[in-house]
Amino acid sequence: MDDDLKQSTKAIESSAPAKERPTLKTIAFMTGLGITTVSRALKDAPDIGADTKERVRMVARQLGYQPNRAGVRLRTGKTNVIALVLSIDEEIMGFSSQIIFGVSEVLSNTPYHIVVTPHSHSKDPMQAVRYILETGSADGVIISRTEPDDARVKLLLERGMPFAAHGRTASSAVHPYHDFDNETFARQAVEKLAQRGRRRIALLAPPSKLTYYTHTRDGFRAGLRAHGLMEMPFDIDIDASLETIRRATEELMRLPDAPDGIVCSAGSAAIAVHAGIEAADKQLGRDLDLVSKESIPILNWISPQIITAREDFRIAGRELAKAVIASIDGTEPEMLQSVSQPVWED
Repeated sequence: MDDDLKQSTKAIESSAPAKERPTLKTIAFMTGLGITTVSRALKDAPDIGADTKERVRMVARQLGYQPNRAGVRLRTGKTNVIALVLSIDEEIMGFSSQIIFGVSEVLSNTPYHIVVTPHSHSKDPMQAVRYILETGSADGVIISRTEPDDARVKLLLERGMPFAAHGRTASSAVHPYHDFDNETFARQAVEKLAQRGRRRIALLAPPSKLTYYTHTRDGFRAGLRAHGLMEMPFDIDIDASLETIRRATEELMRLPDAPDGIVCSAGSAAIAVHAGIEAADKQLGRDLDLVSKESIPILNWISPQIITAREDFRIAGRELAKAVIASIDGTEPEMLQSVSQPVWED
């Protein structure tokens, strides 16, 4: 740490606890810089040197400085907030936390801050988006659980609100998104089962109302056709409770013509599937094989026999954050579309 930073740190540590909220003036006093210089340093202005920026940021962190949102909004018409709309039902196997980490990594070097707006996918999905639009509480929005004809996407486009979606729609509306190639995942999953001599394959799919259900089904069926395999019905989806999935798997595996291969669309659901397989006295690698996506490397700790592909939600969070910031800056939506590929674990 250079002498200026050391002196600033000592001054902060030796000062009495502040009774008032630290301001730009406080930082200016502690650093010996002008208020305008401090403000521009915090905004990462290109004409401010890197050493000065680091000095100002260090003091701001030490003081616990936060910009006055009301003041920023009055001066600029902006909130410097990105609203991340997440379902309260999705915090399983780290989905929400990994998305938040990824978004936060990108926003940490910008004036923007993340505000999580929770909702339940069992209720009106429009409620959270309407609230953001009506209150003007964010400069941009990130949504998930995208549907083929998503009303949220339509409304955000109509209102001119910058946004990015985790997943694509199937409509002609062009919008920013980041998605995972579920079609490739499902097709490759079936191929891996075929390579192990499996013939009767079941799919534990996403909810049919979501766009990636169609992508997953298309890839799954393409794999079955390519290898002449048979589909075994699995009449639930990954939104079912883990206990429901466990029971349904056990019942399926006790049938005389039980599947000898299962493709699972979520890591959390795969844990329940594995429990159902064991409850039916079946063994992975002998009686059947299980292929699943996972967002964090945990399934092989449960059973090394589970075949896994990584879907990195942290990367998704980063891509979504970059897309929504670029959308705010006026970049055309067709330039803000990305799809990540499955990474198969050895």
